[in-house]
Amino acid sequence: MTGEQSPLLQVSHLCKYFSASGGTVKAVDDVSFTIYRGETLGMVGESGCGKTTCGRTAMGLYDKTSGEVLFDGIDVHTLRGAKKKEFSRRAQIIFQDPYASLDPRMTVADIIAEGLDIHGLCRSKAERAARVYELLEMVGLNREHANRFAHEFSGGQRQRIGIARTLALEPDFIVCDEPISALDVSIQAQVINLLEDIQKKEGISYLFIAHDLGMVKHISHRIGVMYLGHMVEIGESNDVYRRPLHPYSKALLSAEPIPDPKTARSRKRILLEGEIPSPIHPPKGCPFHTRCPYAMEECSQARPATYDIEGRKVACFLYSPRYLRQREGLAIEPLLAGAK
Repeated sequence: MTGEQSPLLQVSHLCKYFSASGGTVKAVDDVSFTIYRGETLGMVGESGCGKTTCGRTAMGLYDKTSGEVLFDGIDVHTLRGAKKKEFSRRAQIIFQDPYASLDPRMTVADIIAEGLDIHGLCRSKAERAARVYELLEMVGLNREHANRFAHEFSGGQRQRIGIARTLALEPDFIVCDEPISALDVSIQAQVINLLEDIQKKEGISYLFIAHDLGMVKHISHRIGVMYLGHMVEIGESNDVYRRPLHPYSKALLSAEPIPDPKTARSRKRILLEGEIPSPIHPPKGCPFHTRCPYAMEECSQARPATYDIEGRKVACFLYSPRYLRQREGLAIEPLLAGAK
């Protein structure tokens, strides 16, 4: 897919640091990725690894510390005035908590139409109301809901209202910041199917941030794995799930629940030793070396480059040209199977 599409969002060496009492929190540290038109990039990782911060910084909601974010070839963090307003129309975000992201004092119609009013996209009240009704029906609600308030709806319905608000401006790109984590399983499937249907009809690109690995696999064309503010692996969805390359990716995917008890019992779970390092005082070298079962001396001395392996990008010394040539003498052959 990526070979046929042009890039919409290009993130290069993005860093976002926060000042804290104990030092500087490196929430996002030298992250690079590209999202193509009509594509979904899934982003997974442990809680606190920087997924949400990365998405919000890419949207311009947080000021970057360094790096570059290009949206359709234009640097997001240099936009001002009318150009910033136009970007905010083309790029939207679905927030994680449907209970907190909707104004309780506004009716559903006003919530959905707020962006339409700001950007002056409706010339009359009748046109505004018709657009609100169209959006409600698009997300599986009906026009009778327009005059109600957010507290009158269930969590799944509120998230649908949030999606309708996001779609009102006909954006080209949406950051989905864990949009299903607060919902029941049955409602999660409905929201995912809704997002997929909208993408097929409108050609929207998504950055889909979530903890549910199965859902991310289902909706994503490519997947990026983050650890302690770093992107450690990125590749096609099926490839990453079928044969993860980075040691952290392998451990993360081995923790995914499997509904078949027989298969679950036969699968080997990779247990990581130790605690996640502090982002204020990250370890020197590779951020994962303190928990990695394959750590070598140089892992604690220098940060690995990102290597291209079979169309994937992996930040691990095990995939450097030097160790690929020497791997027969190392006890890591199962990890590297197929990475020739």
